[in-house]
Amino acid sequence: MDQARSAVSRHRLLRVRDWPIWSLPRPLRAFVLVVIGAYLAWIALRAATFRFGTEDVLLFAALLACGAATVELTRRSSEPSGVAKDVYAVWELPMVILLPVLYALIIPAIRTALTQWRVRRAPVYRRVFTASAIGIAYGAAALVYHGVLPVGYHPRAYMWRHADLWLLAAGAAALAQWVVNQVLVMTAVKTADPSTRIRKALFGRESLHNDVTELCAALLVSLGMMVSNLVLIIALPLVTLLQRSFRHAQLLSEARADAKTGLLNAATWERDATAEVARAVRTGSPLAVALLDLDRFKQINDTYGHLLGDEVLRQIAGTMTQILRDYDLAGRFGGEEFVMLLPQTRAVDAFRIAERVRAHISELPIYSGGVDGSERVPVTVSIGVAALDAGSRRELTELLAAADAALYRAKASGRDQVQMISTSRGLSAVRPPAEDVAPPDGAALAGGSVPADGVPADGVLTTDPLLAATPFLPT
Repeated sequence: MDQARSAVSRHRLLRVRDWPIWSLPRPLRAFVLVVIGAYLAWIALRAATFRFGTEDVLLFAALLACGAATVELTRRSSEPSGVAKDVYAVWELPMVILLPVLYALIIPAIRTALTQWRVRRAPVYRRVFTASAIGIAYGAAALVYHGVLPVGYHPRAYMWRHADLWLLAAGAAALAQWVVNQVLVMTAVKTADPSTRIRKALFGRESLHNDVTELCAALLVSLGMMVSNLVLIIALPLVTLLQRSFRHAQLLSEARADAKTGLLNAATWERDATAEVARAVRTGSPLAVALLDLDRFKQINDTYGHLLGDEVLRQIAGTMTQILRDYDLAGRFGGEEFVMLLPQTRAVDAFRIAERVRAHISELPIYSGGVDGSERVPVTVSIGVAALDAGSRRELTELLAAADAALYRAKASGRDQVQMISTSRGLSAVRPPAEDVAPPDGAALAGGSVPADGVPADGVLTTDPLLAATPFLPT
């Protein structure tokens, strides 16, 4: 059986038209092929005039061995899916500084091949693109490094005479490597998923801290190797510890997230939301909680299968991430139910945010066959919003009970709509506007008019449900 599978895999590998890269969207496929082509052309250009040196080969082998040890460490702790944080630059950036450019160009290809073999198999085109992006980044770093140094100076001799300027050149090279690599990788990610938040991915506090730490460690290793190559023996256990700390931080982050959607899991969301509600009560700030539930999700699973149901969940999570602000909290409560906490948000603004989420989800281009032209899967959600008006004193459990009551009413009133409760006006029977355009304060909404505080004055179905957690029954 294994031999048969191996034969089928080799046959598919030989059939170019069956390669997974051709299934990518055209803009992404073109970008990936351009990056790979530029990388291979750069290697060929450098290889045409390259001359091997024994000392350079030995140094390259030593740094490669350290990188291989790091790969083995990754193998023991497993490589997470998505964008993983590693410390390979600690061993590879010194090649930019100490060796001819060709070594820095080819090391990412060797390392990613080793990762593919020893750690986890990924689509080959992804590994090749990763190696190409990193290789181009190292090539750009080498150009910057040698461009800053005076022509004709040997790097080691220059470092001893002008240590500050040498550090400036090495630091500029490290920065160039980071910028080029991030631009290439995030361009591909953004092309694949336009909803990706570049600012969060690149400039998050944890991400920036890890990147700066890695580059500083690489500069220290490079500086030490200017004195003696035996520095590698001292650096290896320290870098191993750094790698473990990165993995630990990533594991903590994964423990906070829902595996299927990437949003906060229920326990993490509730813990963070409790702190936000307490802060809002203490400072007298407005706040809102919204519960979102898919309409007829069981029917989607039964009709189109659970794999497409999972895709629906991911698309909804992506829509919420795209629309919500950086300081909003979005989580998955389980099954087909999601939750949002909106700090510093008045009732009218909370309603508009929830309505925008509802409208975008109803327009999601989800197809039964996974491609345009197949049957479009209708996806709608009902949302219940509970607003904590400025100066009110409520607990998170009360807000969730109120939002659940509003969600119950939205389901009973026909689904695919937003219902809202505020601490001052109770439950308001509000139907969503005809268009996804935020009406100005005081404008009329279908189902009721909006006064200055944003909550419709008519259609009150009960007194303050925040004081009575029992949901009302639909008429």
